[in-house]
Amino acid sequence: MTTQSDIKKLAEQMAGSMKSFDDIKDFQKQLMQSFIDTALEAEMEDHLGYPKHEKADKPNKRNGHTKKRVRSDTGDLEISTPRDRDSSFEPVLVAKQQTRISGLDDKIIFLYAKGQTTTEIVESIKELYDVDISSSLVSRVTDNILEDITAWQNRPLSSVYPIVYLDCIVVKVRQDKQIINKAIYLALGVGLDGKKELLGMWLSENEGAKFWLGVLTELQNRGVQDILIACVDGLKGFPDAINTVYPNAQVQLCIVHMVRYSMKFVPWTDKKAVAADLKA
Repeated sequence: MTTQSDIKKLAEQMAGSMKSFDDIKDFQKQLMQSFIDTALEAEMEDHLGYPKHEKADKPNKRNGHTKKRVRSDTGDLEISTPRDRDSSFEPVLVAKQQTRISGLDDKIIFLYAKGQTTTEIVESIKELYDVDISSSLVSRVTDNILEDITAWQNRPLSSVYPIVYLDCIVVKVRQDKQIINKAIYLALGVGLDGKKELLGMWLSENEGAKFWLGVLTELQNRGVQDILIACVDGLKGFPDAINTVYPNAQVQLCIVHMVRYSMKFVPWTDKKAVAADLKA
């Protein structure tokens, strides 16, 4: 029988070998696929004039889906485009013959981060389309996407994660007619089966122990009862914030931050060689 001690040993081994957010692109792809499929369904609803699964006395109706692969900045996606019986539906976000989409990755992952107002989400959706679309379509897409985003942000989580990484990524977004860098704070969990799961994303102007205390409390409210190892950056007060919610968690500096800190003491002429050795 696997004991708590066995799980902790396994977690320590995994924490030593994993590289935190190297595979965040996999999660970006999942969220992009979910967003695109949801938006295309909303486009079909707007085209037909009634929601999916609702009976309507109209000659044109849904007629299944067409699957196709498109290439994005983070890799290939398989999207599902709805069809109608008279073939009059022309998708806007990803056109019928389109095989390449670019510039959506950061914008879409930004949408799923907690902390945006509905007005900000509406503006982000308009920007994603990058063409003039009707107010009814904007409203339809927004309603469907908000439902999808809310469900993802509040979904129940597993009770135990051997490892949880707490860190951030920086994405480029448009704000006040300018392109700026924006930090998205992430919680990435590793389950008992060894699989990674993006637990949540948050926006905040200031990263601090108080902010992370709120994040950890939210994770607890969504069902996370225990974290064995929390991999974090060197923020002052971080261990106290974690141990307030998860008193038995072992806190250690994330490998990425260890490397960054160590590189400060490497002579400039040797940095390239040392970095190559660390990646090997």
